[in-house]
Amino acid sequence: MPLIDSFGRTINYVRLSVTDRCDLRCVYCMAEEMQFLPRREVLSIEELALLGETFVALGVSKLRITGGEPLVRKGTLDLLQRLGQLDGLHELCLTTNGTHLPQYAKAIRDAGVNRINISLDSLNPARFRQLTRFGDLQQVLDGIKAAQDAGFERIKLNCVALKHYNADEVPALVQFALSEGLDISFIEEMPLGRIDEHGRAAEFVSSDELRSAISQHHLLQPVLNRSDADAGPARYWQAQGYQSRIGFISPHSDNFCGSCNRVRVTATGRLLLCLGQENSVDLREVLRASENPQQEVRTRIINAMQHKPEKHTFDLNDEPQIVRFMNMTGG
Repeated sequence: MPLIDSFGRTINYVRLSVTDRCDLRCVYCMAEEMQFLPRREVLSIEELALLGETFVALGVSKLRITGGEPLVRKGTLDLLQRLGQLDGLHELCLTTNGTHLPQYAKAIRDAGVNRINISLDSLNPARFRQLTRFGDLQQVLDGIKAAQDAGFERIKLNCVALKHYNADEVPALVQFALSEGLDISFIEEMPLGRIDEHGRAAEFVSSDELRSAISQHHLLQPVLNRSDADAGPARYWQAQGYQSRIGFISPHSDNFCGSCNRVRVTATGRLLLCLGQENSVDLREVLRASENPQQEVRTRIINAMQHKPEKHTFDLNDEPQIVRFMNMTGG
């Protein structure tokens, strides 16, 4: 039987975080001075593989490996290889900042990863460094090239749009994606964790504003026939003359909770039932204490679906209701 929550939504997509650590410090994701988890609190590769196997047995057809930055975790490639062999898994995806793709892109593709998302918030080296605090843009561009050479079915760029940081670059980022045959999605910033660099309400720019800016350069048409693989929060458009898709993820201006089909598992094994709520279930406890962990984890996951909230309650004008940073959430 599929996983169905109390609002009738089928949950067939799980985002599985393998680490809270990252080699960048993006201003919308985490504080500059981060205290990362003790390694003993993070799930082992074996525990992560067991969770993936259990979710797929419960009808989940799409797994996305996230972080932090998943490729800084020793053993991530082994996990991808193990998950890539699961019967019933239609899509194995990875979200990355791209810095390690020159080294790992081909091995990731060979492990069975179908799609890859790469964060790219600016094409200006100085601004990229400002947004990531010490990132090297060329390293990420090299990672994108390595991913193209590796032959993934789809490569998508992700950009968190901030009004006074990078919103003016949106047309250039779109043109880069179109020229390279890549998809791109623009994300309204989500109020997760307390940050000092900027006020979230002051930096908010809506998807409609971004689409209007892009429309000054390209004729956009909505993508009406979405495949099961695209049953996520993004609403896609296409520029006339190009096959690439331009997505908008709009948690504030165009709430997508009614069609939510996903849950997240943090690197510590906490099953997050909603990105914008604290409803969660501890799976690590069962994994480490039970004599029959797979069966008990299965039962706990099934029961948890009845506690998945109807929607998030993000409010840009208040202190963040969710104090965990995005690197803790797992993408």
